[in-house]
Amino acid sequence: MPQIEVIVNAGSGSVLEGETDKTLTERFIALGVRANVRLAKSGEEILSLAKIAADSDAEIIVAGGGDGTISAVATEACRAGKTLGVLPLGTLNNFSKDLNIPPDLKSAIKVIVDGETQTIDLAKVNDRIFINNSSIGLYPRIVRKREQQQRLGYGKWRAAAWATLRMFRLSPFLTVRIELDGRSFERKTPFVFVGNNSYEMDLYNIGRRPKLDDGKLSVYFLHRGGRWGVIMLLFHTLTGRVKQWRDFEEVSTDSISIKTRRKRISVAFDGEVSTLETPLNYEIIPKALKVLVPKPITETDENA
Repeated sequence: MPQIEVIVNAGSGSVLEGETDKTLTERFIALGVRANVRLAKSGEEILSLAKIAADSDAEIIVAGGGDGTISAVATEACRAGKTLGVLPLGTLNNFSKDLNIPPDLKSAIKVIVDGETQTIDLAKVNDRIFINNSSIGLYPRIVRKREQQQRLGYGKWRAAAWATLRMFRLSPFLTVRIELDGRSFERKTPFVFVGNNSYEMDLYNIGRRPKLDDGKLSVYFLHRGGRWGVIMLLFHTLTGRVKQWRDFEEVSTDSISIKTRRKRISVAFDGEVSTLETPLNYEIIPKALKVLVPKPITETDENA
């Protein structure tokens, strides 16, 4: 039996429904794979286990949790040249959706055992790798406010709603100087969003990425700040016309530098927030990560 390393965030958004490291191990054994399953209780433990797994003899490292967990494990898998498997156990699971990995545990494990390998891009800002996107401005502020409310004892969703309403009242401008493709320009905007590859903006596919190996960063920002700018962004997004809106700007590039008047700034990566020194230097890392994805459905499979 081949050996794989499995790191599961025991506190992820989805309930594991009584699953333990033993029962998860048995699920893999039933499909002919020896899995060294470890349940991590904190972000620090996830990072520690990911480094240990990356330095082991296993060629496949599996991350079970939300996008933050998967991003942390993907960083170590990339460093060691290992293949990443994904168990979507988080709240939103954006990365696994872009990879077309089924949301239920049994089917996701089957993809790890029987799937095929695909090579995709990663992105980074300064020395921090991310799998989905990174942003400054409005979203990191919301996350910080939400975490403050959670420390006071409020639930995640209630805290998130309070933080969103709080920031919606303010929604201040952020002055940034952007340098890309030999150009430099200044913008006042409530946020700057940098995606690893291009994001869909129409109503039915919003937030999805059609390709993860196009080798480009997608950069989005508004020219209008304050509450009205955010309201108009929501309106144009819901009507599928955000890309035609003159106050919305989209740029595709392989690297970008963002400067602010602050020496340090809050930056979001895959749903997590850290404080980084400026300038923020973003770049795409083409074909950097091997991931396990479902095999394409053939005509024979459909007729079976």
